[in-house]
Amino acid sequence: MKDTYIFPVLFEQDDTGISIFFPDLPGCLPCADTLEEAFQNAKEALQLHLYGMEEDGEEIPEPSNLTDLHPEPNQVVAVIEAWMPPFREKMLNKSTNKTVTIPRWLDILAKKNNVNYSHLLQDSLKQYLGVTDSKSKHFTTY
Repeated sequence: MKDTYIFPVLFEQDDTGISIFFPDLPGCLPCADTLEEAFQNAKEALQLHLYGMEEDGEEIPEPSNLTDLHPEPNQVVAVIEAWMPPFREKMLNKSTNKTVTIPRWLDILAKKNNVNYSHLLQDSLKQYLGVTDSKSKHFTTY
């Protein structure tokens, strides 16, 4: 796994906006209305796509050589860089929803006492797993 990836991208503009294609990454197909938005969306989509591949244990392909790309007349070739460490950190700290089941009487009592379920569950899981906040900041699945 690398920290930096650089992939070629094709921008295709028409009357409806800009379509974005990564020749080496099928399924990574963002779009945009402006060129500035196209570069921003391409970078975000590339990071998310690569992160998903890493999470799934998929092999990330080598990027195509720019000279091997043959854009159509309405396409422009560019390159997009994905710096993964801060993106991975962002994704690890992203909240996820969990459904829990508790007896109704316990839910009623918790509501009367203004219990914050998310906070309580996080604190309890950290205690149960022996994780401190300083450890959690450096936690990685890689």
